[in-house]
Amino acid sequence: MAEVYIAGIDEVGRGCLAGPVYAAAVILPLDCALPGLRDSKQLSPRARERLVPRIEAAAVAWAIGIASVEEIDRVNILQATFLAMQRAVAALAISPVQCLVDGNRAPPLAVPVRTIVGGDHLEPAIMAASVIAKVARDAELVALDARYPGYGLAHHKGYGTAQHLRALEQIGPCVLHRMTFAPCRRAAAGV
Repeated sequence: MAEVYIAGIDEVGRGCLAGPVYAAAVILPLDCALPGLRDSKQLSPRARERLVPRIEAAAVAWAIGIASVEEIDRVNILQATFLAMQRAVAALAISPVQCLVDGNRAPPLAVPVRTIVGGDHLEPAIMAASVIAKVARDAELVALDARYPGYGLAHHKGYGTAQHLRALEQIGPCVLHRMTFAPCRRAAAGV
């Protein structure tokens, strides 16, 4: 009997003020056990980074999808998140028969989708996707911090921390900022 491939999907960066939104899709073998695997938010950066090569080695397939700041501002954050998810699934080397998505909103995909509220705590493939997406996006924000200094992107990864909001007030937004998000709009207007 052929193995049934089910992909777990999760996103990272949806609530940020700056930077792209990332999604990952991961297909794990049915009997896969990855000790220490949890939702990325429950793991330290070091623990996440140690898990990535183990996830990649164990996975039947995995891929990352990205939606740019321009896309976020053009279509809205939810639709951009769906774009990133679609791109991640399309980039998988093996097509899944079903996708499990963390949350309560399903992206339009060519295969059946099951949403699972709290799926990043319940489904190993979604947990693995959350770790892959988080590590990849964090690495990009660290690299972007060197190109766009003063915002603290390497520290807060684009989230609306007090440090980031102060920087927005003092220097104003840059091309990485999502101008459809109120704090970025206000900073651009000098309000």
